[in-house]
Amino acid sequence: MITGAARGIGRGFAEAYVAEGATVAIGDINMEAAENAAAAIGPKAYAVHLDVTDQSSIDAAVASVVMKAGKLDILINNAALFDAAETVDITRGSYEKLYAVNVAGTLFTMQAAARQMISQGHGGKIINMASQAGRRGESLVLVYCSTKAAVISMTQSAGLNLIKHGINVNAIAPGVVDGEHWEHVDSMFAKLEGKKPGQKKAEVAAGVPAGRFATPADLTGMAIFLASSESDYILSQTYNVDGGQWMS
Repeated sequence: MITGAARGIGRGFAEAYVAEGATVAIGDINMEAAENAAAAIGPKAYAVHLDVTDQSSIDAAVASVVMKAGKLDILINNAALFDAAETVDITRGSYEKLYAVNVAGTLFTMQAAARQMISQGHGGKIINMASQAGRRGESLVLVYCSTKAAVISMTQSAGLNLIKHGINVNAIAPGVVDGEHWEHVDSMFAKLEGKKPGQKKAEVAAGVPAGRFATPADLTGMAIFLASSESDYILSQTYNVDGGQWMS
């Protein structure tokens, strides 16, 4: 099951996993978009309504996957929100919304999946989506950066705790990934920094050592590896897939 998989990185992962032979539940709050994505990917993909801020929705999504596929072996916690503001302009509403999705949503979806995997008795793989923003602060992105730092920390603790059940928990920290998300980010920085539309995006792309933005396809190799038996001895790690922007 992949959360927030109707578009962007999540959809890219869904396509890659189906190509590897997996049956993939495309979890998303936008059921129409999830159904359209599943139809485009093929019969091995199916849509599941999932609001990661609602525990009953999380539990129902996991139950739906088990009913459809018979088990849940892999979870990718991909759903996330972004916002940017001057520190003095951050609102409680923005803070609470981002933490509800990026932190609580990741935690409690991971918990529900882990409970199901434990009941199945043969382990599993959980992959959380962090970010290079979780590795460092960024001037206008205090709340988002802190949520992704929390994802890295939760991955470390959950990995140490769940490995006794044969569940490997790891994370991927992308850099800048082209697509609808970055169009939104660019428009926000245009307002906050007085830049022309597209200017921030061009500046950021120029700063990537690899010389370009990532695409979802650049991340799928790591996602497939972390879901495979070849990663059985790896846990609590966050892997940078960012074109060389961060070294650790």
